[in-house]
Amino acid sequence: MSNIAGKAYAMNVLTPIKPGIKTWLTQLIFWISHSAPSQLAGLLGLKFIHFARWVVIRREQWPHVSPDQPKPAAGLHNDYLLFLSNFNGTWDQYIDAFADGIPTGLDFLWYTSTKYPHSIPIAVFKDYIAANQLQTNYYYNATPGAAQRDIVQALQLRDALVALARDHAAFDPVGFATRYNQMLADRQKAFGAQGIAPSASPATERAEAARRRYLDRSQWLPSPDPRPSEVAH
Repeated sequence: MSNIAGKAYAMNVLTPIKPGIKTWLTQLIFWISHSAPSQLAGLLGLKFIHFARWVVIRREQWPHVSPDQPKPAAGLHNDYLLFLSNFNGTWDQYIDAFADGIPTGLDFLWYTSTKYPHSIPIAVFKDYIAANQLQTNYYYNATPGAAQRDIVQALQLRDALVALARDHAAFDPVGFATRYNQMLADRQKAFGAQGIAPSASPATERAEAARRRYLDRSQWLPSPDPRPSEVAH
């Protein structure tokens, strides 16, 4: 499965941190960011982001699925910083908005990562993210055709319709028509179309085509054998 699902994109970035003082410093930075959310005010204002999370993974904390598997720390020289995010739009749009919105915050959070080049200039920052990004092999999105704002507006529309249905008996036809028309005017932005967004690159369209082929199970079946009358003699 692609890391693109309709309007959404899943990103995973894994950057090395030298163990010891830099790992502890990274955790201190996280504590400061949590205590002073104003550092990330620009990030909180980017409504196309579903979520963004930074996690420190020490060498000994990597998954250990079998007693026979060597301990992860045995072959690792670094701890790691894992960045996870889901967002609407393309990769380039996301990185551009990130760097424009919180350039200082990004430098603060990735400060201890090995060879981190800073978020400005943007071209170098994009190269660093691309070099450390892990492609998502499987990405499930329950509402691939809806962006975050689509869902929020749909919930607001539902509340408006429930209120309208509740008040229906209290108004005569003319009064109800007035309230109905006012509700439509107030909630026009909630009637957006679902589906893939206009794509700035062909990646979204290719991902949607691949998803449709995957969901159309008839394409998995072999072609039926021709009927005897159709077999050439």
